[in-house]
Parts: sequence; C-alpha cells; structure tokens
Amino acid sequence: MPDHPHDRLPLTGKATLPADHALDAGSAAQPHGDAAAGRRRFLRAGAASPALLAALGGGAGGLALATASRPARAALATSAHVVIAGSGAGGLAIANRLSHELQGAKITVVDRKEEHNYQPGYTLVATGIWPVAKVSDRNADFLPAGVEWVREMVVEFDPDANTVTTDAGTKIRYDFLVVATGLHLDYAGIEGMDPKAIGTNGVGSVYNGPAGALATWRTMDAFRNKGGEALMTLPATPLKCAGAPLKMTFMLAERLRQAGTSDRSKVSFHSALGNVFGVPVVNETVLQRWKALDVGVEFNSRLTAIDIGARRATFSSPEGEKTELGYDFIHVVPPMRATDAVRGSALAWREGGFAAGGWLEVDKSTLRHRRYPNVFGIGDINGTPRGKTAATVKKSAPIVAGNLVDVIAQREPSLDFDGYTSCPLLLRQGAALLIEFDYEGRLTPSLPMVDPLQESWFAWLMKFALLKPAYVAVLKGHV
Repeated sequence: MPDHPHDRLPLTGKATLPADHALDAGSAAQPHGDAAAGRRRFLRAGAASPALLAALGGGAGGLALATASRPARAALATSAHVVIAGSGAGGLAIANRLSHELQGAKITVVDRKEEHNYQPGYTLVATGIWPVAKVSDRNADFLPAGVEWVREMVVEFDPDANTVTTDAGTKIRYDFLVVATGLHLDYAGIEGMDPKAIGTNGVGSVYNGPAGALATWRTMDAFRNKGGEALMTLPATPLKCAGAPLKMTFMLAERLRQAGTSDRSKVSFHSALGNVFGVPVVNETVLQRWKALDVGVEFNSRLTAIDIGARRATFSSPEGEKTELGYDFIHVVPPMRATDAVRGSALAWREGGFAAGGWLEVDKSTLRHRRYPNVFGIGDINGTPRGKTAATVKKSAPIVAGNLVDVIAQREPSLDFDGYTSCPLLLRQGAALLIEFDYEGRLTPSLPMVDPLQESWFAWLMKFALLKPAYVAVLKGHV
C-alpha cells in the first residue's frame, strides 16, 4: 500500500502466540494439516531467504508499504485552513500526514470521541481470541502536535458556505474539508432490534463497539457449549469489513467443533444478496468451505425483524415473502448507511446506486468530491464501489493527502486510487485466507508465498499479531 518512499514499517510491539495459536483457555485446537504445512513452508522460506521481510514491505492487508507513485517532496507553505471531520483511522492518518506535508496551515480535527477503537480487532474479541483491552486506545495519543482538536461532533455540512456546524452550535469555516465521519450502523432498520440487547437472549453483533464484541463472544461461548440453532446474517447494504460476517461464521463452526457440539448444532447463513461476498472467486471458495462444514446458506433472505425475548427472527425475500425462524444464537449484521450529517447535506450522492445510503459523492480515483473541488473523503463514508476497511485507509490516506496538497497548490490531483482493500479471512485458529482485491474485484495478491485462495498460517499470524502495529503506524502517518 502507498506511503512515503523513505518509510519502512518497523514490526514492533510484542505479540506472543500461545500454544496452537489460541487465547481462550480450554479451547485450543491443534492446527489442521493444511495450516501446519503452510506454517512450515513459511518458516522454511524465512530461514532460506533474508528477503522475506522485504516481501512483507510490499503489501498485504495493512502491511503493504509500496509508495504512492511519486517521491517525497518538501512541505508546501500555505495559510490554508483544513478541517477534518472525524478522528477514526482515516481522519487521524490524514491529520498526521498533512502536519508534515503542509507548512503554516491550520489543521482542525472535529470529533468528540476520546477513545480510539481498533475495529479490525473486533472479530478477534468476538470469537474469544483477543482480550477486549487490545482494541481500545486514546485518540490523544495519535493526534499530531499543533493540530487543533474540537471535541464536538459535526451535525451539518454546508459546502456552499464552506462551513461545518457542530452539535454545540459551533460554526467552523474552512478552506478545505476532509470528510472522515465513518458510517452509521442502522440497527433501527431491523424491527425490534435493540443494540443494548447484544449479549442477551442469544443475540450477538460484532460491529457494535468493543463492549458489543465482548458481549458477542460471551453469548457465542455459552451457545457453543450447548449447541443448537444458529442464524448468521448479511444485509444488502454496503458494509464496513464485509468479511466480518463470514469470519464470525467460520469461527462459530470452529468453536462448535472444539466444544464437541457440532453434531447437535445447525448453522445457517442468511444473505440478503445473491452471494455472500462480492468477489466471485472468493464467494465460491467460501461456499465450498461452508458446504464441507455443513453450514447452510439461504440467498435473498434479509433479516427484517427480531423478537429478542422469544428468540424469533423474521426474514423477507425480495418478493415480500416472510419466514419466521427460531434460534439459540443469532449474529445480527445491521444495515449500514452514511451518517445523518452527510446524508442530509449537499455532499451526498444525489442519484445512482449510492444515493439511497446517502454516501459521500467522491470521484473513485482521486477521492475528491465530484461537485465541491475543495472537499475530499476518506474511509467508510465514501460512496465508492468497494473499500470500507482499514487496509483501504492505509492505501488511500497518502493519495487523499497528496491530492489535497496538489489542490491547495492549485494543481490538479496527481494520484489515483485503485480501490484496494484487504480481508484476512479467518477460517479457524491458525488458518486464514489473505484476500486482496481492487475496485473491479480482481485479486491483487502482494505476498509471493501466500496464495489468496489457500488457507495460510501466515495470514492468520498477520491478523493475530502484525496488523495492529501496522495500523498504528498508519494512524501516525508513517506508512
């Protein structure tokens, strides 16, 4: 993924793999044959080739360190005021990059959140692999010196007046704007669903913050010890980390196997779409693996209502036919859309497939707004064909920052984004697929020793131990 050419990611931070790569006591499993063989191949390659670490610098799910196609340049002298709405991965990465690439600019980050959550770690918490403390940090630790931090939330964008308004009534004028608000988890789009119920009555949902991920694991843990009926869901909207519902399904099957309750359990995956993953070859691979695991799949089956107390879920077909099912465990994936502030503004798409969700109308290549040339977007809020992952932020942050610097300097944007995203798809403890692809759904593998469609111990190692340090480096603008 692109970065400053002189940077190389230091693989720092301690991460100890316990026996058989498991963290939860009493549930460790021996690595399956393919994963163990993959681990041996990786270790042999490491012993034989000092170039292995250099290969790690070439790509893969947040470790990629390829440059953004141009050499480093001197900071641009400017008095421009840049406002960044949001302090998630995208907002912080841009703030840190601009603090180095602009000299004399005023940079303002607007976001009340004090806690910074490592969202790629939620699936590890929700499946009992990581302790919840590993996904929470402080935003203050990642904000660069000299950047103004307004601890309020943007509730209104007025791009015609070049202003944002906060929930405290503060109106902030900008010369340039970066929208990094993230998206909205629309649990209300499922009748009867209450996020506060996650962790009770068999309800899990990996997306609802660290507490929700931990509550999901506790519910999954209770279920796997008894067995029963499990319903896994997938909505029809664009998703952040579209692989998370698949990871949860694979790991639930793994937990049932470890507990010895697979034979008295049934796992069914209900997709509101005609597939379970938008990249056809990956979709087919997942379906083949689920067939072997006896995971049933229902297509065009959208979760529309839930009776939490009765443990009953209602699914609807595109034709409006409804089916009610009981469950012992259900993984609820909410529909997702743009935040209210973006959706209700002139910045949202007005027509086309992204208009319904109110997503930010950006050019998919430059990530510059299509109608407001002093506005850019980064991260989950963007209305682009793919790319709502941390890996997408990793590759797009230097592109957004570089193109914004171009525009401040009265040049046309010079960098293009190819839609890169990455999904280390957990299969079980000690094995994962490293899926990397672009806007067109083409696989774009970056590590020569990892076949994206073959399970890999190294892909597991990346997810378990290497990607969090890489993510922190992204936040700090180092890569």
